[in-house]
Amino acid sequence: MKRLLSTGLNAGSDTVVEVVGGKGAWFELADGRKVLDGSNSAGVLGHAHPDMVETIRRAAEYPAVSEGWFFRERERSAEDLIDIAFAEEKDWIGAVRFGLSGSEINDLALSLAQAVTGRSAIATRERAYHGLTGLAREVTVQPQWHGGLSKMSGGVSLPARAADTRIIAAPTGSLWGERVRDLEPEGQAEVEAKLAGAAAIIIDYSQGGIYHDAGWQDMVAGAARNTQTLWIADEVITGGGRSGRWFAFQGGETRPDIVTMGKSLAGGIAPIGAVILSKEMVEKLDGAAWQAYSTFRGHPIAMAGVRAYLRVIKRDRLIERAAELAAMIAPRLVAIAEKHPSVARVDGRGMHWTIELHGPHWKDWRADTSAVPVASRVSGRAFDNGVVIGTSGEETSLFLAPPLIVSDAEMNQILDVLDDALSVADEALAGRSA
Repeated sequence: MKRLLSTGLNAGSDTVVEVVGGKGAWFELADGRKVLDGSNSAGVLGHAHPDMVETIRRAAEYPAVSEGWFFRERERSAEDLIDIAFAEEKDWIGAVRFGLSGSEINDLALSLAQAVTGRSAIATRERAYHGLTGLAREVTVQPQWHGGLSKMSGGVSLPARAADTRIIAAPTGSLWGERVRDLEPEGQAEVEAKLAGAAAIIIDYSQGGIYHDAGWQDMVAGAARNTQTLWIADEVITGGGRSGRWFAFQGGETRPDIVTMGKSLAGGIAPIGAVILSKEMVEKLDGAAWQAYSTFRGHPIAMAGVRAYLRVIKRDRLIERAAELAAMIAPRLVAIAEKHPSVARVDGRGMHWTIELHGPHWKDWRADTSAVPVASRVSGRAFDNGVVIGTSGEETSLFLAPPLIVSDAEMNQILDVLDDALSVADEALAGRSA
């Protein structure tokens, strides 16, 4: 029996590969191989980035100071985040509170929304993932990430629900192909009916391969405003540059009440989360104490990572780099999709892309089988050829999220290997059709 309980993103029961190191866009494995990191949503700066290595060396000398004590570097991190990442949002930005992870910070934001509005219901869009802690789990509706037990012999054991959760239809657009929907498209009146009496609606811009759509965002924002529902933009993956701009929500006219961040914000050297409140939200807290304390929020090492990460992103123009790479990736992915009958859809923004395969409906996937799903078999073929391509644990969905420091040659290698690996899915589709 293993002493460590672990979860792999690529569904199935294959042996977990041991990573022993990394540099740039590459992982180093225990067997001596090096593989390209093509799907790591937290590793925007890759591995062992020299600025981040030097930062953590210096930060190791910081005191162990909890969230309840004043620590100047925490204050400076908040100032840097506002001044650099939110430089275009001066009319909107209010204040920052740091956390430990995307899941935790989404739970914190949703709890705050309940406290401010006096309501308990919360809402999200179909196929969403917001984490597996507290209220974040309630609005995680990607079916395999239910927070319970998926039994390899079939069936699931679910934890009890803790909140009334409403689900709205997601945007329908794609770069290529058609998205497999669960809910039919809804107009603003239909969304308002679902949001009536809800504390908050939280929306993200990558999960389930569903990306930013300006018209849809602005419609949902209007519905939230008309029902006095707070709007939380979950930018845990997309915030900080991966979407080809500082934040995905900036692609629309509307602005949220709350933004959440995580993943890459500390440059990969420490766990991190952040909740950012609008000026209006900060005013709602005037004269009140937000009673949600945590010992390790705003940890000194994480704060050092935040400041260094922001400096590197700005200095090296990595947001512009993400946009440039996206312009190269998009047509290549379309060309690849047109070659492979197994591909149903391609979509993405910046440096996060999804390749959806034909197969069973995603709403029926609970990861409750020992059989290796087709997406994991494609991922396995890619790994054998030296590239990591992720599945987020889904049956028919692959995602690419390489570091922003990836070279043109490395990005083309990732796409070449994907092209080859999709032959596995083509064979599986032909076998089902025979």
